[in-house]
Amino acid sequence: MSATETPGKGERVADWLDGRLGIHSLGRKYLRKVFPDHWSFLLGEICLYCFVVLVLTGIFLTFFFHPSMNEVTYHGGYLPLNGVRMSEAYASTVRLSFDVRGGLLIRQLHHWAALVFVAGMLTHMMRHFFTGSFRKPRELNWLFGWALLFLGLFEGLFGYSLPDDLLSGTGLRFVNGALLSVPIVGTYLSMFLFGGEFPGHDIVARFYSLHILIIPGIMAALVVAHLILVVYHKHTQFAGPGRTERNVVGTPFMPVYLAKAGGFFFLVFGALTLVAAVATINPVWVYGPFRPDQVSTGAQPDWYLGFAEGLVRVMPGWEVTLWGHTLVLGVLIPVVVFPLLLVFIGVYPFLEARVTGDRREHHLLDRPRNRPVRTGIGAAWISLYLVLLAGGGNDIVATRLHLSINTVTWTVRVAVFVLPAIVFVVTRRVCLGLQLRDRELVLHGRETGVIKRMPNGGYVEVHQPLTQAELHTLTAHQRPRELVEHERQ
Repeated sequence: MSATETPGKGERVADWLDGRLGIHSLGRKYLRKVFPDHWSFLLGEICLYCFVVLVLTGIFLTFFFHPSMNEVTYHGGYLPLNGVRMSEAYASTVRLSFDVRGGLLIRQLHHWAALVFVAGMLTHMMRHFFTGSFRKPRELNWLFGWALLFLGLFEGLFGYSLPDDLLSGTGLRFVNGALLSVPIVGTYLSMFLFGGEFPGHDIVARFYSLHILIIPGIMAALVVAHLILVVYHKHTQFAGPGRTERNVVGTPFMPVYLAKAGGFFFLVFGALTLVAAVATINPVWVYGPFRPDQVSTGAQPDWYLGFAEGLVRVMPGWEVTLWGHTLVLGVLIPVVVFPLLLVFIGVYPFLEARVTGDRREHHLLDRPRNRPVRTGIGAAWISLYLVLLAGGGNDIVATRLHLSINTVTWTVRVAVFVLPAIVFVVTRRVCLGLQLRDRELVLHGRETGVIKRMPNGGYVEVHQPLTQAELHTLTAHQRPRELVEHERQ
């Protein structure tokens, strides 16, 4: 374009925006941001895409759901419930499932996305835990992710309780019992939450406000803050040739990563939709409306809260009376232990930094085998979670395996204390063994299976030396004290 040629309208608009918002400068800086190529980084994207699906499907559901506990007589497409008295919340859920075009698909898509969302967050968080990406300067971002997981558990509980069916009502009875176990203020907390004696008349409306407005708003803010810090601190990466604490090796955001991310979003969306279309989940019309005098047989919460119920089910029914107040320890202790298990994972980065005295910045990830103590702690925590999850379904386990429920309960009680210790010791020893194996590979190379006869008549196996890239990957870490002392002996 010559100096006398007048710029076009689009160019003038772009210049106007760039002069006031700095769009060109920001785009030039961040559109070429590099993202590492490793499959484990997709876990965070799965969480983000599930959150988007939850928001979109949740908006659709709000048009048809009525968060009211006023009693009505149902007359709709599901004939077995015609003429039955129920709350407006339950009636609108049944109508949404049978009378709204696509309503059941969207309901199930919303529920499946919630399950995968929490599973993705937990797996994503464990990936960060085992690789040590929570270290300086990313401790705050770790707390943001932990807060998202913590809020996601309660967001799922509130959404699960909204239909006011018999299964969710049984879960609310559990919540009410946990509140009543709190000393001194337990009855006040229960009255405040339920708006009176259980089940009250305001619980669905209150959970609805929390579920669609307050908690999603907080989670959206945390997601934005989480992504901003990811961009600010840059991505971590596994050690390898050309990868240092000062650079990131991978593909640029525009256009390579953007195209891959867009395709992956539709892949996640399509997979969730396929599951929602073929796998029924939470069929509230089978359970029936909630009645305070009834309890759903074989009631189970969603998987992510199974460990909380397991704590209550395997805890002995202890009670003590102090100064005229009865403490129901059989419920109070699990109510205290439940958040402590999550808080331990949340504060672990600070505990590790204090114990090891490591205050350096870290942008390269650890291989889990190279941090045997941390890996053992993480594996022990997961084993404890799985044991308690089995305890939360002790009646189902006993029925399916034809065992005594007392046998299952006592097995879980013992395993709660024994299994995490065993898992920690075994995992730590496995990690040290894998490190010794890596040492042998570095020193002697990879076994080829080829046997060579020496001039003196002896036989040796031919080893293939590792490439420089493989040697760099296997040696780019600090070795544990146990292995160093072992070599000196």
